Amino acid sequence: VQLQASGGGLAHTGGSLTLSCAASGFMTDYWTISWHRQAPGKEREGVSCISLLDGRVDYLDSVKGRVTISRDNAKNTVYLQMNNLRPEDTAVYYCALTRGHICDIRHGADYWGKGTLVTVSS
Repeated sequence: VQLQASGGGLAHTGGSLTLSCAASGFMTDYWTISWHRQAPGKEREGVSCISLLDGRVDYLDSVKGRVTISRDNAKNTVYLQMNNLRPEDTAVYYCALTRGHICDIRHGADYWGKGTLVTVSS
């Protein structure tokens, strides 16, 4: 299994970024892809997830209304559109893959990709 995250970078407060997670090396749609983040000095937290089977999603309360997760099953790619970014969104963002079709950001993951850094300046 490989997970390749991309799209991080520098944004100003109020700006937007779209992260991509290209997944490969697994069969079927009985998986969930999630995004997690870890800010300096803080624990990692789940941001959003999407079921590859039925498209159900889940979001961290602090990003609801600003973040949209979507999938392109044909490309095995999941996107995280982040709008109205805040300095507190600054973190390394990781995409992860979990067996099963139930999407819950509180769940751990079976496979992790390398992170991509998002920095939001005030």
